Amino acid sequence: MKSVRRSEKRGVLEGALRCLGRQVDLMRRRFDSKAQEAYLNLWRTYDRLKAIEEQAFVEFGLSAQQYNALRLLRSVHPEPMPVLALGGRLISRAPDITRLLDRLESRALVERCRRADNRRVVDVKISTAGLQLLDEMSDVVDRVHHQQLGHLSEDALQELTRLLAVAREPHEDRDRPWGHASTDQFSCKSSTTEESKQW
Repeated sequence: MKSVRRSEKRGVLEGALRCLGRQVDLMRRRFDSKAQEAYLNLWRTYDRLKAIEEQAFVEFGLSAQQYNALRLLRSVHPEPMPVLALGGRLISRAPDITRLLDRLESRALVERCRRADNRRVVDVKISTAGLQLLDEMSDVVDRVHHQQLGHLSEDALQELTRLLAVAREPHEDRDRPWGHASTDQFSCKSSTTEESKQW
């Protein structure tokens, strides 16, 4: 009788171990490679952090991409920036930069003009209303970033930034590397009021 019970217990234990082994094997096979594991973790992290950002920006009627455009235009204010240069400096590529600017211009947050010396070049600058909106958003944006990554130390943030730059570097645009653009090329002092009205 005792031997039967021992046999039953052994069978239950072996079954549990086999089940555990299958679970461990499945965990190991969740990712096809270390590169895939890192990428999917990055994607998941982006999704979680972006949700926090979007929730905060909705009260201002802006998308994260529109906010980024305004922030870049403020960095060269009072000078304008060529539309193509702005598109190249956005964090995420904007397939339709014209539509993005249309929406901002409809709220009088930006102004567009054509250069007098080259009518094919369109420049854009942030308006007074756009600057005021960014000032209003300042505290909210600070809170968003703290909520997103405030649990990390400064050393950890610096190392994270370094690793992300290393991972991104082979895939950056060699002609316009993100984060290293000069503001000197964005000057457009030769636009007139009448030209601005066309936009």
